[in-house]
Amino acid sequence: MLAIFLETLPFFALIGLGYGAGRTRFFGPEATAHLTKFVFYFALSAMLFRFAANLSLAEVLNWHLVGAYLWATALVYALAMLVAFLRGLDTPTAAVEAQCAAIGNTGFLGVPMLTLLLGPAAIGPVMMALAVDLIVFSSLIVILITGARDGRMSLRVLGTVGMGLLRNPMIVAISLGFAWSALGHPLPEPADAFLALLGAAATPGALFAIGASLATKSAERVSVAAWLSFAKLVLHPAAVALAVFVLFPVEPYQAGVVTAAAALPVAGNVYMLAQHYGVAPQRVSAAILFSTAASILTVTFVIAQLPG
Repeated sequence: MLAIFLETLPFFALIGLGYGAGRTRFFGPEATAHLTKFVFYFALSAMLFRFAANLSLAEVLNWHLVGAYLWATALVYALAMLVAFLRGLDTPTAAVEAQCAAIGNTGFLGVPMLTLLLGPAAIGPVMMALAVDLIVFSSLIVILITGARDGRMSLRVLGTVGMGLLRNPMIVAISLGFAWSALGHPLPEPADAFLALLGAAATPGALFAIGASLATKSAERVSVAAWLSFAKLVLHPAAVALAVFVLFPVEPYQAGVVTAAAALPVAGNVYMLAQHYGVAPQRVSAAILFSTAASILTVTFVIAQLPG
């Protein structure tokens, strides 16, 4: 476990460096926003496109693995919503809490970190988990919030969901990458070198941006943040491990990768959604702060338990 901790330490040290830069105002909110935009639209998109272009769709689209991961994530999502309803919260707030409990920072943290820690073969299962999170659960929260506010489902809600997916650069990059892969041609050498160079900025840029954004996060509602962090860092990977190793067993390496992906802290895009819809952004902010700080230990522990 110590060896794995030392392997993960540089990743979290980069987050810490970004946090220090943000706290000292050396790297202000505007700079953080621009860096995040660069990573999101350029560096990470280049990395995902290149990965997808060099994979076959069959390497990612393992329906047995998709089903197991989806079942486990939906279980934690439903549990978090139930706990929220028992506390008397409305549907939009319950949906935001469920998103915190079940959706991890797979894009900014998982893709760069897990592919380096677990090997290049991890990219297929990690991209599968990312696709499920983005397509299923990022759509679900919009449907729940908008539907609850409108009092009914409408084509406008579905249109909002569809446009959100089409505008997400990670989904676009993955889709275009697989489209290129389907052509059966390798990427031209200059294009591959360009994407590799640009994509190399994704790991340090994303980790630094995570840290800098955490510097502006609030620690309000500590008890709720602690519960959501526990759900994300403990219940979610436990549910995924139960699904992929016991209930719907899949190939052990892939099972281990998606379990590690489930152990990641609360995703930053949950805060963006909460802020956009005006639903408990401070609560999400605190959950991101708590879960990211604790994940240096929990992610290490989960990876240490994986077979092989």
